[in-house]
Amino acid sequence: MTAQGYLLDLGFTDYTEAYMIQKTLQRMRIAGVIRDTLILVEHPPVLTIGRNGGRENILAAEEMLERQGISICEVERGGDITYHGPGQLVGYPIVDLNMRGRDLHLFVRCLEEVVISTLGCYDITANRKDGYPGIWVGSRKIAALGVAVKKWVTMHGFSLNIACSLDHFQLIVPCGISGYGVTSMAEVTCREQDFEAVSRTVRDKFADIFQVELAPVFLDELYQRKTPTTNN
Repeated sequence: MTAQGYLLDLGFTDYTEAYMIQKTLQRMRIAGVIRDTLILVEHPPVLTIGRNGGRENILAAEEMLERQGISICEVERGGDITYHGPGQLVGYPIVDLNMRGRDLHLFVRCLEEVVISTLGCYDITANRKDGYPGIWVGSRKIAALGVAVKKWVTMHGFSLNIACSLDHFQLIVPCGISGYGVTSMAEVTCREQDFEAVSRTVRDKFADIFQVELAPVFLDELYQRKTPTTNN
């Protein structure tokens, strides 16, 4: 049976603003006033540090980061340090795992499959790498994953490098993993990629794999919801 959910496209939005939106929607999902929601967004340059990470994996001085307009945020997601920036699609699923068997491992596997299936549509063979989180094309990471859960409702999610600046990844030890490279869809295919087309593919794959029908919605519409939904 296909569930009903929402698709919230935030376009190009500052990381801190998107983070606060996530936390608000997570609280609303816990309260049952909204359905499962997939947030899709593109961020200005930012380094985010998960609960397993530390600033020792930042290779550049803060003054250099400031000159390049790259901010730093410490958050509660799993994982180490990663980079978000223009040309990278970020997905934040606000999903109630109480409705999905409280299986966090399965949830992460499904997120991985969303990315792998999306890349397959562009003739890119991607896979998981035992012992190393994320999605890989050979020995190079093309997507990062990291989630957080409160009362079995998720936030944070995945980031897919479509055509972002790979030079910025040299400012960090991505995900705390040294010895492996980072790549993008544009680099792997040696051609430009349509950001919006990839975003639509991710949306469709998410809907298929999570068996949810995603209805586009504006943020104000979600914030206006006050009473529990009839179909959680």
